[in-house]
Amino acid sequence: MKARIFDTTLRDGEQTPGISLTPDEKRLIARKLDELGVDVIEAGSAITSEGEREGIKKVTSEGLSAEICSFARPVQADIDAALECNVDSIHLVIPTSDLHLEYKLRKSREEVKTMAVESTQYAMDHGLLVELSAEDSTRSDMDYLKEIFNAGIDAGAERICACDTVGMLTPERSYEFYSQLAELKAPLSVHCHNDFGLAVANSLSGLRAGATQAHVTVNGIGERAGNASLEELVVSLYSLYDVKTQVKLQMLYEVSKMVARITGIYLQPNKAIVGENAFAHESGIHADGVMKKAETYEPITPELVGHKRRFVMGKHVGSHIIKERINEMGFRVDQERFSQIFNRIKALGDMGKCVTDVDLQAISEDVMGVMAEKPVELQELTIVSGNKVIPTASVKLKIGDVEKLEAGVGVGPVDAAIVAIKKSIADVANIEFEEYHVDAITGGTDALIDVVVKLKHEGKVVSARSTQPDIINASVEAFLAGINKVLTDKKLKESGKD
Repeated sequence: MKARIFDTTLRDGEQTPGISLTPDEKRLIARKLDELGVDVIEAGSAITSEGEREGIKKVTSEGLSAEICSFARPVQADIDAALECNVDSIHLVIPTSDLHLEYKLRKSREEVKTMAVESTQYAMDHGLLVELSAEDSTRSDMDYLKEIFNAGIDAGAERICACDTVGMLTPERSYEFYSQLAELKAPLSVHCHNDFGLAVANSLSGLRAGATQAHVTVNGIGERAGNASLEELVVSLYSLYDVKTQVKLQMLYEVSKMVARITGIYLQPNKAIVGENAFAHESGIHADGVMKKAETYEPITPELVGHKRRFVMGKHVGSHIIKERINEMGFRVDQERFSQIFNRIKALGDMGKCVTDVDLQAISEDVMGVMAEKPVELQELTIVSGNKVIPTASVKLKIGDVEKLEAGVGVGPVDAAIVAIKKSIADVANIEFEEYHVDAITGGTDALIDVVVKLKHEGKVVSARSTQPDIINASVEAFLAGINKVLTDKKLKESGKD
């Protein structure tokens, strides 16, 4: 089994609703995909707009190692637009099902074949590599599909691709379908959509059947239910089939987070390989097993894909995890006090609460009778916002014995406040905002707001929360609680070194 990786993320997430990447965003993602080791990057559809062409040109001007491709329909204008962008190749897509021919193109089979041949020849004559792709191929007549592909190959197409446009394949049918096309005299690509959640499984079956290239998107984004997920496919090939691609697996989590941030399409926590819960453990039995031997409850290590293992504190948590966390905070507790801490964490879990690092520290300090240290204290917060005013915040913080006054602007009042706080602590610690989550606990405009944040410092992630009726105050309080946790841990670590 062979598997080149053809990534279509830059075609605005293969036309994911609501995604419109700017030229600079395209260039940024393309650089990272090239560093990741993707073989082909489809940088967009050049005919779409002037802005799209500008984005593709920025990608082609980078001098990347990957082949840079443009999506194109079988019309001269699309190919000319791709040529203008100086791409290496085109992904020439021709509908082949009778459904598409009758209702979308309103053309005969012979007319469509002629379009495929003439477009392929035109692109080849102008120095472009052509990957001839059959749209809705899995609902097409197989004899006609082979006829189109053979005609395209004779005209100079160097690769062919059969698209399961509406995700109708099953793994069994995928193997049978791609087996028939693998007999043709050109490298074959598998292109699967995820309407029934089978895109990766169908892609793997297609590769087993003789396809040598798979079309994917980062995080599986794409129209409707998405496309085959790059990270799921390459890790499955590596771990389950012992097939190695050029993709650098240890970069997958980093690339996933970057694409999620830029596109605004965030992942469900239980997303395979790159989801936040992919290597998270709460159950006491599971956590204990993983601490003793990771393979007991992890099929791959998080380090393989650049991820991190984490243990979640809730009602299912085991005593081993709590003891380890308490030790990390520098506390030494006897069995009686530990039982009090453990039971209070369980009680919070029974109430449906997730227990953050700051919660655990507060509970432990309370049980131990320790006065909580706050390296950073909020003394004053002022917000200005409105429909004709740029959201602006000023904060006065006391950091140790020093007062700091800073201002910031943002896309909203919460963002402005966070920007101001980050400026205030810039000389103290480089803290990155990893995650921000808001829930309304009660109904109505005066609802209690629960804010949970995750902050990253020197590779370690800490979580904190605040519950208040004011979303701005809750957000600021949670952020400061996380900062204080980071700074307290930093001080503890430094004192330990001394």
